[in-house]
Amino acid sequence: MSDSGRSSDQRRGGGGASRRNAQGRERNRGPQRSFTENAPSQRTRRADPARLVAFEVLRAVAAEDAYANLVLPARIRQHGLDRRDAGFATELSYGALRNQGTYDAILARCVDRALDKLDPAVLDALRIGVHQLVAMRVPAHAALDQTVGLARAVIGAGPSALINAVLRKVAARSLDEWLEELVAGEQDETKVASVRYAHPEWIVRALRQSLVAHGRPVGEINDLLEADNAAPVVNLVALPGLGSLDEALENGAVPGELVEGSALSSGGDLGRLESVRSGTTRVQDVGSQLVARALAAASLESGAGGHATESAGEVWLDLCAGPGGKAALLGALANQRGATLLANEPAPHRAKLVSQALSAVPSEVWTVRTGDGREVGTEQPAAFDRVLVDVPCSGLGALRRRPESRWRRTPKDLADLGPLQRELLNSALAAVRPGGVVAYVTCSPHPAETTAVVSDALRKRDDLELLDAGSVLDAVSLGGGLGAGHEKTAQLWPHVHSTDAMFLALIRRKR
Repeated sequence: MSDSGRSSDQRRGGGGASRRNAQGRERNRGPQRSFTENAPSQRTRRADPARLVAFEVLRAVAAEDAYANLVLPARIRQHGLDRRDAGFATELSYGALRNQGTYDAILARCVDRALDKLDPAVLDALRIGVHQLVAMRVPAHAALDQTVGLARAVIGAGPSALINAVLRKVAARSLDEWLEELVAGEQDETKVASVRYAHPEWIVRALRQSLVAHGRPVGEINDLLEADNAAPVVNLVALPGLGSLDEALENGAVPGELVEGSALSSGGDLGRLESVRSGTTRVQDVGSQLVARALAAASLESGAGGHATESAGEVWLDLCAGPGGKAALLGALANQRGATLLANEPAPHRAKLVSQALSAVPSEVWTVRTGDGREVGTEQPAAFDRVLVDVPCSGLGALRRRPESRWRRTPKDLADLGPLQRELLNSALAAVRPGGVVAYVTCSPHPAETTAVVSDALRKRDDLELLDAGSVLDAVSLGGGLGAGHEKTAQLWPHVHSTDAMFLALIRRKR
């Protein structure tokens, strides 16, 4: 946690340095101590607002299948947290969710029953307590006092003794000591990495396989897992020709180093920026920015057999547009180049989000279609010059931004999504005109969702060719040299490029 987070706890009465003796016990502080083991009734009985926000986020994720990145900002506003407390709540929420597997393994050593026998709300409170104790610079007595106070306020007095006892056992060891105990004697590298880096074992295996499939050394797996656990920096993009980063830069953001018109922000309430409220500046991962720009920059095959990148009069398609981030960037690029964009989204509520995202782009440039993307190729064959097909996927490339997703996904998701991904790509290939380009994109590096899908499409048709996606990404990046290309496809990585693990294949339909 940042120094500001520590100050926040001191302001809440957390105190200063720990007064533990050599045996790890708290020394008696006299009548002014905040709590004692023998008098739990003297503990705090109120819920600290920042911890309450984190608890509500974990409850929404567990009980309502909600997404933390959507719930958290609303809860922060609802409870009126200032910037420092909002940062504390964000780190506590995301950290407890991201490390859930490791923390549950620790808790299993400290609870006298199976974790699934605990009240789910109690288990979420314990996870919040563990993260403060082993991963944040919160004094142990403050973490204990405030977590028990939270439980008393929102769950009831009954579980407070259990939470107190369990968290005291957790506090007896550092995170490194707990990890050593949890992996002691384990020879399976996958199981060790799963515990140390808080990823399900199947995801560790999947990411190791993904590294090899895209030409990376398998020895990078620990760096990749560690990058998944790092708090992501907020990426901003100013829509080309429409937006400006000046306001964001004046408020602490710094220019991005990978792509034109991007910036990196430490966070805060970006919604207070007028450019963000108007939609001309958007929050968007740099990887997403790069693949959208790559599609716009790819060379088309002209009727004379040459190649062209001029876009005047072209018609573009975003086949799976929701919630609209890439569509907004494509719309702005189309506006600059005299092209038009059709954004397709099957879900009506997500189609509304696409329209909202595109609202900053002149309305004559874009249209939103609500319908099944698999039907576009049949209904509008050979109608588009450039097609983006950002297919639904497992999201294994965005685990750092979606902390709960690693515990929700299963290997079955890969098998279930495969047919849909192939059908959408086939629709895109039918919808693109001869000489046009399709960008097949996933936020997953897994070969079952990336190279295998592309290879299947190429094998079934003789009028398709792969463009060198790595070279095109280099061309649209600042300075080039991304090193993302492998066998004409391209894969970005959190531990190499500080982006989501976006995959890109550029497929041109030959004349």
